[in-house]
Amino acid sequence: MTTSDTTVPEPSPEQAALFARVRRMMLIAGLTTALAICAVLIAVGYRLFKSEGRASDVAADVTAALPKGAKIVSTGVAGDRLVVTLDVGGVIEIRTFDAHTLKPAGKLKFANEP
Repeated sequence: MTTSDTTVPEPSPEQAALFARVRRMMLIAGLTTALAICAVLIAVGYRLFKSEGRASDVAADVTAALPKGAKIVSTGVAGDRLVVTLDVGGVIEIRTFDAHTLKPAGKLKFANEP
């Protein structure tokens, strides 16, 4: 036997039981971590595939009919809404549309008091 050879003594029964317990706890921790990572990946994948389905709901070309003689004064975006301000024969009207589907969301007319 040379001086570079080292011998590892056999663990005592108490040490062997401790090693087995540590291995079991490490196995439980590893499986729990793997389960958590799988849950996160499944949630992210679900959100990605679910949001792709919404993209097909968006209309590519939409034509909104305006009253005869109406002029678009301005347009803007407010949150999830597209806002169009119209001048209809001297009366100001605001129309809102859903920005995702481009469906009409509301109409507001302004009139002068008599």
